[in-house]
Amino acid sequence: MTATTGFPARVLMTTDAVGGVWQYTVELARGLCGSGSEVLVAGMGPEPSPAQRDAAAAIPGLSLQWHPGCLEWMNGAERDLDRASAWLAAQADCFSPDVVHLNSYAYAAAPWSVPLVVVCHSCVRTWWQAVRGGEAPPEWDGYGARVGHALRTADLVIAPTRAFLGAMSRTYGEPPQTMVIRNGRSGPFRPRTTRDPLIFSCGRTWDEAKGAGVLDAVAPRLPWPVYLAGDLRAPDTAGWTAPTGVLSLGRLDEAAIAAFLSRATIFALPALYEPFGLAVLEAAMSGCALVLGDIETLRELWGGAALFVDPRDEQAVEAALVRLIRDPELCRALAARAEKRAQSYLPEAMVAGYLRAYRRAAGPHPRGRDAADPDSAVPAGRPA
Repeated sequence: MTATTGFPARVLMTTDAVGGVWQYTVELARGLCGSGSEVLVAGMGPEPSPAQRDAAAAIPGLSLQWHPGCLEWMNGAERDLDRASAWLAAQADCFSPDVVHLNSYAYAAAPWSVPLVVVCHSCVRTWWQAVRGGEAPPEWDGYGARVGHALRTADLVIAPTRAFLGAMSRTYGEPPQTMVIRNGRSGPFRPRTTRDPLIFSCGRTWDEAKGAGVLDAVAPRLPWPVYLAGDLRAPDTAGWTAPTGVLSLGRLDEAAIAAFLSRATIFALPALYEPFGLAVLEAAMSGCALVLGDIETLRELWGGAALFVDPRDEQAVEAALVRLIRDPELCRALAARAEKRAQSYLPEAMVAGYLRAYRRAAGPHPRGRDAADPDSAVPAGRPA
């Protein structure tokens, strides 16, 4: 990317190392640094792996600092909030950012003196609505209050899909100023001509929203093996019961995931809740046919390029996978459509969107959606 000058010279960006937010952060920070900005990544929660630290260290212009406390959705998070807030404020004092970019919610309560951008990647209350079919229990009221405050007070709220922005708005109220910016992905994800007869899935397998339990149940009845990559235990709980039907690979690094995706004929994610899904994008880039949970966010991103199934219906999930196994022509056609669609979700577009967003957050624009921004001009929740 060609280096440019101007605003913002320095971006303070929070992250964590637990899920897709880390990869999103690295991808975006790489592009911002390539455009001429300096980026301080302030990480929180479980420590990053050596490979994650190496990935950050390889980006010129990026600095990484870490607070090994609790993430805001973890048990015991409230006890750590004051200490974590003070640590983040100290990082800002030393770095003097032009923009604060929060990939979480709680720290929006600090008295920031520069434009504040809050990005919605996930949320416990909307997760609970989608996965458990109701409101989160009262012990999450404090968390919900902090999220609502963040969305009301940020100079700009961003989400990766219109559908998820709509879910957040229905749950917390319409934020004063919003944008939709698609996530982008690069990396070693390439299709190959020949594929192996296998099904692959990956992600936070301990999160019941991702559908790993359904895949585990149907795997013994399928003609092809199902491989599942990802942590089985949540960072702060006992996590999901060990699988018995799928072939569990545990946590894999990027190269190993890319190798499996290049071999797999089908990628399955019968998710109940997925605000974006970087793993789906990686699978599409790799030339896999997609079988996805029939939810609004995934329909928005992959409509016409995947088979959609009711993620609560084991028979429907099984039938969709068997259909693709028995129909190689359909499988190849869906894979080609997914690969073409993936070309719409490029890092360059994401970085350009965020540079535009930072300027908008800092400028004298009226609050509300920007009619000049095609993503923002579509009412939240309307399918693409």
